[in-house]
Amino acid sequence: MTAHRAHTRDHIHAPGTFGQRAADHIANGMGSWTFIITQSVFVGCWIVLNLVGFINHWDVYPFILLNLLFSTQAAYAAPIIMMSQNRQAQKDHLRDDLEAREVDFLFQINQQQLEILRLLRHVAVPDHPLETDQETAFTNLGKLLQTEAANVQAATEP
Repeated sequence: MTAHRAHTRDHIHAPGTFGQRAADHIANGMGSWTFIITQSVFVGCWIVLNLVGFINHWDVYPFILLNLLFSTQAAYAAPIIMMSQNRQAQKDHLRDDLEAREVDFLFQINQQQLEILRLLRHVAVPDHPLETDQETAFTNLGKLLQTEAANVQAATEP
């Protein structure tokens, strides 16, 4: 148990590569109301300007150029969003692994505390004095508890 070291969550939230950060930023932007509203206004203006024709009909009905823009956007958006989702899944796995190690560590501490309580119950009951091997076990467990308390303190210090 002395091999336990402080585990932090810094590695989970560490900045990734440029591509990972870009994918996260793009996916966050494309999944926002700002993007949806902006794109809706853009499409509405595109259609109105092409139907009314004040300037010039650069994309006449059925708006093939607009459909091409949407297809291109979708072709790039899908893999970028998948990259961002994969990165988030990787973070979730790292977080789960860290939490599992923390739970195992806390379980071991709880088991030791239960053993201490069992030994204390034997000490507190005068009708059942401890035998020599129980006294030795109790002394050793006390030393182990002190060591583990030092490890926990060291692990929780920043």
